[in-house]
Amino acid sequence: MFIDFLLLLRAHGIKVSMNEWLTLMDGLDQGLHGSTFTGFYQLCRATLVKSETDYDKFDQAFTAFFKDLDFQEISDEMMKWLEHPENFKFSQDMIDAMSSNEMSVKEIEDMLAERLEEQKRRHNGGHRWVGTGGYTAFGNHGMNKRGVRVGGTSAYRSAFRVAGDRNFRDWRDDNTIDSHQFQMAFRRLRQLSRRTDEQATEFDIDKTIRKTCDDGGILHVEYRKPRRNTLKLMMLIDSGGSMYPHQRLTSLLFQSLKKANTFADLKIYYFHNCLRKEVYKDPTLDETRTVPTDWILKNISEDYRVIIVGDAEMSMDELMTGLTWETWDQPKDPSIRWFTLFRQKYEHIIWLHPQKTPTKKQYLNETYFYLKDVAPKFPMFQMSIEGINRGMEKLMENR
Repeated sequence: MFIDFLLLLRAHGIKVSMNEWLTLMDGLDQGLHGSTFTGFYQLCRATLVKSETDYDKFDQAFTAFFKDLDFQEISDEMMKWLEHPENFKFSQDMIDAMSSNEMSVKEIEDMLAERLEEQKRRHNGGHRWVGTGGYTAFGNHGMNKRGVRVGGTSAYRSAFRVAGDRNFRDWRDDNTIDSHQFQMAFRRLRQLSRRTDEQATEFDIDKTIRKTCDDGGILHVEYRKPRRNTLKLMMLIDSGGSMYPHQRLTSLLFQSLKKANTFADLKIYYFHNCLRKEVYKDPTLDETRTVPTDWILKNISEDYRVIIVGDAEMSMDELMTGLTWETWDQPKDPSIRWFTLFRQKYEHIIWLHPQKTPTKKQYLNETYFYLKDVAPKFPMFQMSIEGINRGMEKLMENR
């Protein structure tokens, strides 16, 4: 039953096992869906989705599979009407009176289906049609506390059904991440810290439990050598220009690095578009506070993990020759040279980019594909939950 639905879920990236699918069938057999379409949706999500990050994928797959079901389809034209409510003033007594209708959920939905069939034009206010600011049991921004909200935002969050919402789009693991998620990702690098040669003074709960169980429940307290944080990280962050739209995200990244408390040493430098012979100490790109790039390569050891942050989208001339409108009269300093030197020296280096991963080469992203696929072949990861986690895994692996 619904085998095509199972295949569609898998096509959307939701890993549904046969055991989970049989659990759904068992739930349907026991009537856990309550013989309603909404109950069926909730039962499917509860049994088939293992992570909240997949809720949005599930919603899209569910909608795609059942899109032809005769279930009060809302036309695009009507949705446009409903997204622009007018301002209407009602007294509290009027609102309470309008909301006293004792119609059942099924009666309201049947009436909505009838109105959608009959209605041919936009309607605001009133007590019959689907519209905005009215007091029917369906519409948008109306004054009836009980009913179906169609599009827009609810004036009273007690509406029992929202048509067309994707409530979990912000839970996806390919969305850009917030400060807390940044910190959690960086703390994964703690695995790179080393055990010291000091005396075993740190309580080892796992070994204690194992030893105690092995000896029939007689307590054996076990200790281990303490772990010292030896992880050293260097960040090179693109600032200004095309990175302006991503300022908030890079600011969260900076704050998270400070709060993560994961590193034995943390060095942060800034550049604009491309690496050049000097980098900056602050994101304002103050020319009085710079560090020679060559000095970094000579003095910061190769055991540092390196993360470059930027959109990697610049002029190809700037990347290959160092020629810009600001430096046209100066000796050429090819940025590709500096990027290559960093790639050669630091074994563990990745590139994080804030924009969606480009899928097609165009003029503005030509340098992204060059740095990723041609030279110096940086491992590229989007600054999303999934991308940052994959990036941290890359930094932890041995090349």
